[in-house]
Amino acid sequence: MSGNPAAQTALGPMVLAAIEHNESPGRRLVDDDLAESFLPARWRWLVRSARAGAVRRALTGASERSGPGLWASIACRKRFIDERLSDPLNDVDTVVVLGAGLDTRACRIARHSDMPVFEVDQHVNTERKAAVLERVLGATPPSVRLVPLDFETEALMPALQAAGYRRGDRTFFIWEGVTQYLGPEAVRSTLDQLRDAAPGSRLVFTYIRQDFVDGTDLHGAEALYRRFRQRRQVWQSGLVREDVGELLDEYGWRLVEQAGPSYFRDTYIRPTGRTLSASPLEWTALAER
Repeated sequence: MSGNPAAQTALGPMVLAAIEHNESPGRRLVDDDLAESFLPARWRWLVRSARAGAVRRALTGASERSGPGLWASIACRKRFIDERLSDPLNDVDTVVVLGAGLDTRACRIARHSDMPVFEVDQHVNTERKAAVLERVLGATPPSVRLVPLDFETEALMPALQAAGYRRGDRTFFIWEGVTQYLGPEAVRSTLDQLRDAAPGSRLVFTYIRQDFVDGTDLHGAEALYRRFRQRRQVWQSGLVREDVGELLDEYGWRLVEQAGPSYFRDTYIRPTGRTLSASPLEWTALAER
């Protein structure tokens, strides 16, 4: 996996979620009691060491120095997605996680529902996920389907249908922390594959601002720019927030809301009493059909 930078990024958000779960309930930005168990042994050791408040603060501080606001943004986007997925008014038949990595949502859903969840990711990540589920749970839950796919070269819908997905199902599509790692053509190709999603389907996705990707406004995250844009072109795509609605409309989706740093600050961070700030680089959008 050393030659696949995008595949390597599956670990970071889950390490963060696991460390956040060490906070007391009133101070957590996100709840994920499975995150620690899904990690490799050396990362589980790090998470256990972060049960000490001083260690958590040191790790959060290190994250803030390398990418100001990203710690809170990643935690808050996860909470935003979890809340929209569990909204009692959200009536769907199936969940599809695009670029699932080590995400635990499918297994958390399987605890209380047999609703099918399709996890789509690169072949290397799908193989690793199957091994993790075998280690943690003894087997992949019956309602969870792992679908290997290269978003750059393979078509999404045929792969999903081969795994048992029914195109007429009202589907909640989750595309979290993925779009920036794809080329612009792959982003549009994926949206095109979702064009015929059943009425009542929803799509939630995250994206990096285009001005950061272009280098015209680094928003105080110079170290992050050097890491993801200059040393290696890991982040390939961005979007303009004001144009997201128009983009979605091209593919038959209606923008419902976008959540960014102000929303995360007021809704999730302030109630914890913590002094974190969310990054202006990443936004989360929710759309429906």
